[in-house]
Amino acid sequence: MRERGATTDEVRKTVTSGNASPAKFGRTRFTMVFAFNATWNGKRYSRKQLEVFAARIPTGWIVVTIIVKYF
Repeated sequence: MRERGATTDEVRKTVTSGNASPAKFGRTRFTMVFAFNATWNGKRYSRKQLEVFAARIPTGWIVVTIIVKYF
């Protein structure tokens, strides 16, 4: 997560409050846009979007991958 610029809290919030849609292999894609207003890799961005792909397990969700987009 750190390599992509996402925090654990942002991932949790995306899964619990983000927009859910079906994804391949029976997984679910959660998306959410956050205010960023900072620099990432030498460029300044005002927002970042998390796309969290997760699979449902009996005790909740297991996160498979995270994609972070800056704009």
